[in-house]
Order: sequence, then structure tokens, then C-alpha cells
Amino acid sequence: MGLPMDPNISEIHVPSGPTSIQPGQSFEGLTLHQLINRKDDLEEELKALGAVLDSHGVNMQTGLTTFDGFPRSDIDVAQVRVTRARIITLRNDWKNLMDRIEKGLHEHHAKYQASEASKASLPQSQSSSAPAPSQTAPSVPETPFAKVNSVEPGSPANEAGLRAGDMIKRFGDAIWSNHERLRKVGEVVGQNLGRPIPVKISRGIGSDTQELDLRLTPRQGWGGRGTLGCHIVPV
Repeated sequence: MGLPMDPNISEIHVPSGPTSIQPGQSFEGLTLHQLINRKDDLEEELKALGAVLDSHGVNMQTGLTTFDGFPRSDIDVAQVRVTRARIITLRNDWKNLMDRIEKGLHEHHAKYQASEASKASLPQSQSSSAPAPSQTAPSVPETPFAKVNSVEPGSPANEAGLRAGDMIKRFGDAIWSNHERLRKVGEVVGQNLGRPIPVKISRGIGSDTQELDLRLTPRQGWGGRGTLGCHIVPV
């Protein structure tokens, strides 16, 4: 997932801890640009591991034993277990990376604002000769945290343009690092009945992927269950 890069971003260093991407190494001394590259690599591995589970017809919650407690014979139980364990480890690493990236971005914004304030306090003659800081601030990386399983016809979700299979990257102020198994999404919906909520989604696969910004207005009395009319599950 590509991100717009600030020219100064490669100079921002963020303190860090261990990662499972390469055991024994740490994020210590990596620039924010390098951390974002690590995040992209990690997301690619998570996609590949997800494809392994898909090839077996299972997900992270699918049972691996029969009703009487024996391992299922229709899937490679050992491989599925190893794959799941790796996914759990990488998800934890991803959250660790996101925390460090967001911290680095906040520090970058703070330095930028301090630079602007300092520039404003200078006499005009000095201010005009001072080098202009970068005008492009980096944005916080957004990664899908939920998937739309189904959308009811005539529902608020349907009217907003959501479709089954859409991957949600942002739902109001809910993102991957704070959604807490979609609890945050529920809070956003409850606080915005009758008001449009900005929703950012990813639709499609590979080169056909589209990034869309929608506006979803939760409401009651639309003719079905709930206030959205769609089923969303965490990924």
C-alpha cells in the first residue's frame, strides 16, 4: 500500500522494540520511512497467509476437530495451526509498527507546527529568508480492519454504496489500531444516528482495487434490522 512521503520523513527516527519480521532484530534506529516499508512488507505476508487459510476453506475461527474431538481429515490441520499462529504474531507486530509510525507522525506534525510558530514570530525580513518547511504532511497509514459480509437492499448501507466484500479502512474515527474488535464502530454509529459518517473502503483485488470514500447515515425505521443494514466482521 503506497503512501505519500514527506521529503523529511526519512530523517525521522522512532524508538522501538522487537519484531517477528526478522527474529533477533529490532526497529531501533529505523526512520519513519523504513518503518512504513516494514509495515507494507508485513501486510503482504499477512495477505499471503490469509490466502493459505482460504485455500483450505477455513478462517481464524474455523474449528479444526470433528464433533468427537479428532483432527479433521479434510484439511491439513498442522499447516492451518502454524499459519494461524504466524498470523497472530504478525498482527501483533503490525499493531506495534502502527503505534510507532503514528507516534513518529505526531512528532513530525509537532515539529512542523513549532517551525511554523517560530517562523511567524520572526521579523518579516528574517521570515522571508528562512527556508520554507515541507507543505505536505504525511498521512497515517490506513489498513483494512473489517469486511462487509452482506448488505440489505434499501438499507442505509446500501444507499451509501457499500457492497458485500468491501474492506473497511476507516469508519468515522475508527481505524485498525483502535477499533477493538469493532467496539469503536458501534460507538461511532451510536453517536451519529441521523448524521453521515465518512467511511473509507477498499474494493476489488490487485490492480483492480479501488479506494472509495463513502458517507453512511445510520437510521432507524428503514424497514429492516439495525441502523446500518449490513453485516460487518473484523479481519
